[in-house]
Amino acid sequence: MTEKTYNVLFLCTGNSARSILAESALNRLGRGRFHAYSAGSYPRGAVNPYALDLLRRQNYPVDALRSKSWDEFAAPGAPELDFVFTVCDNAAGEVCPIWPGQPMTAHWGLPDPATVEGSEAEKRLAFADTMRLLHNRIGSFVSLPLESLDKLSLQNRLRAIGRGS
Repeated sequence: MTEKTYNVLFLCTGNSARSILAESALNRLGRGRFHAYSAGSYPRGAVNPYALDLLRRQNYPVDALRSKSWDEFAAPGAPELDFVFTVCDNAAGEVCPIWPGQPMTAHWGLPDPATVEGSEAEKRLAFADTMRLLHNRIGSFVSLPLESLDKLSLQNRLRAIGRGS
């Protein structure tokens, strides 16, 4: 029997930093059991250079990463989504498109590392901290016994991950 591959979409307004980092982390940590995507309600059109640099330094593939609109995932032919997570407070408050597949949703808000002012080291540290937090949340997510949890229990666990509990 083939194990199900879960499609997961990470959303943020600009799709240039947090959602891109989350997409990369889940694609690695999910070990083929998950296929992660990212998108934004108002995509910046380019991935933040600090995000790309961090991912490269941690040996993540970056060539296919791009800042894109969430409309791509609501269009005909889009992958059927199992989960949608917002990683910024702005996207969490917006009216989202109707996603194919009726995915479970949760808010995993994090501060935007792209807004950090300061030295080069402080900016890099902000991105590293964001990646660490995402890595921890995604690690908790991929360890959930998805097949054996009822919908309410799963929804509660997803929300708890977003709260850091």
